[in-house]
Amino acid sequence: MLVIIGIIIVIGSVLTGFSMAGGHMHSLVHPSEIVTIGGAALGAMVCSSPLKVIKDLIHGLIATLKGGNVGKVTYNQIFQLLYELFRIARRDGMLAWESILAEGHDNATFKKYPKVSNDHHLMEFVTGALQGAMEGNDAANLQALLDTEIHVFEEEHHAAVMAMTRTADGLPGFGIVAAVLGIVVTMGAIGGPVEEIGHKVGAALVGTFLGILMSYGMVGPMAGAMDALGHEEVALRRTIVAAVVGFAGGGSPRAVMDNVRRGCGTGVRPTAKELDEMLKAVDAAK
Repeated sequence: MLVIIGIIIVIGSVLTGFSMAGGHMHSLVHPSEIVTIGGAALGAMVCSSPLKVIKDLIHGLIATLKGGNVGKVTYNQIFQLLYELFRIARRDGMLAWESILAEGHDNATFKKYPKVSNDHHLMEFVTGALQGAMEGNDAANLQALLDTEIHVFEEEHHAAVMAMTRTADGLPGFGIVAAVLGIVVTMGAIGGPVEEIGHKVGAALVGTFLGILMSYGMVGPMAGAMDALGHEEVALRRTIVAAVVGFAGGGSPRAVMDNVRRGCGTGVRPTAKELDEMLKAVDAAK
């Protein structure tokens, strides 16, 4: 949502300033320039990126526009879910997780935490981490396995962000291409009325304007927002890893959650009181 608001502010500020200077909005409307710039940028992205990267880019953009699933509510539900599963394992052994993990998001335990169960990728990571602990990996091996998985996630996300960044970098150049084509068209009408020539020159200059605006005011900032979201998703996964590894290493459920809480970012970290209330709610529900 913040990404959309930011883009609206950028475009609104530019258009408002243009209007205040005496410009007319209709003089900026040239579909041919948009087709030239947008089509060329899209084609360059397609030919420079593997299909997997393009798919990741689309998914990343959708997640970015939605705001991602990395807020404090998600962290709180992760804390409660893991604490509940750790208590089950402490009472019945980790093998008690087998039926729970097999059912996945359909399991009653997971259904209580929709921020986790409704996120396919997050569910896959959580269940994979718990599966690794259940299979008997010691804390060191489990840490290494999950760090490798996070590293792969980071690499794939970075590839998608770089595809977006390269597109942003190329947009000013495609704007110049559109402008040059506009000047070529103008040269063909050089003997015509001054008003017609002025209109065609204006259309050519709009191509340069659109290329720069789309690069620095839209696509570039969206790439930055997608990159930031990726870092937040990695931080969430590292929190999960710290909890699972801490429990696999012999920590008690409550002590593990308190230790993990301290490593969370200040924007999503529950206070000691909040954590205590959340864990008591889980205890009371049993």
